[in-house]
Amino acid sequence: MAGRSYQGLWVAITSCLIVSLAGCTGMATGVNAAGPQPQPAGVNAVESSPTTPADAGPPAPVRVLQLNLCNSGIAQCFSNGRSIEEGASVISIEKPDLVTLNEVCDGDMPTLERALANAVPGGTVGSAFQAARDRNTGDDYRCANGQRYGIGIVSRWPSVPGSSADSGIYPIQDPEDPEERAWLCLDVAATPTVAVCTTHLAYTDREVTVGQCTYLLDTVIAERRARDGAPPLVLGGDLNISSRDRQALGSCFPADSAAANDGGVMHVVATPEYVVDNSRPIELRIDTEHPGLLVNLTPSTP
Repeated sequence: MAGRSYQGLWVAITSCLIVSLAGCTGMATGVNAAGPQPQPAGVNAVESSPTTPADAGPPAPVRVLQLNLCNSGIAQCFSNGRSIEEGASVISIEKPDLVTLNEVCDGDMPTLERALANAVPGGTVGSAFQAARDRNTGDDYRCANGQRYGIGIVSRWPSVPGSSADSGIYPIQDPEDPEERAWLCLDVAATPTVAVCTTHLAYTDREVTVGQCTYLLDTVIAERRARDGAPPLVLGGDLNISSRDRQALGSCFPADSAAANDGGVMHVVATPEYVVDNSRPIELRIDTEHPGLLVNLTPSTP
């Protein structure tokens, strides 16, 4: 798998790469500063209609925060929920546009939604969540408290009206790991529209990790990018691929992408409409085994 070039796969996909997605539609909600406001899946309350990709100009700058909050209650880095409070604090301070989340329970999402809603008053925050799958039961993977465990997105913009979160379980998994990894994408009503994705890749087998990364970039994202009027896309996640592993990163990141990392395994990758203006790791006061990663993306020059 390593060493292959994927230049241009953001804008086109060949039929040989399209495979069945083993997954389901993620849960999307909306919230404002007053508190969570559940909406039908994928439909968030909005104050005005967004510009559609077909008539949109250059993308607006985007501030992305990637967090792995280690809140399953199973891993040794669990802090009895204090990492969620710390994540909310970082959101309040840094005021990101998009937050990509790993190792959270679905019950953690409202706290993080409210933090962003309060940080950007007057807006309508959107969010989505996707559970990992339990290999042993075939059901959603569970946190120690019984809530669904997985990945999430929080956006200062609601989801695009009429759209829904797009998510699934990778067809490539480590058969020795009971946690089957997932991906999640959401189109949000920025002006113009921006798509955001997140994932938390396997850590137990490098070949599986790279296979999941390649599937996400070459199939899931490339398929989205092949749609008419596809918006620019931002991916944030704990990819469990070291920033020093150039062979693995080169095998799944398109050559024309904009990318930043924390010096470890936290990554933010964007399609060529963006360039990385600056980025920095954020040391959390609670040990989650990973720093946060804050990345400012600006429109690329034509």
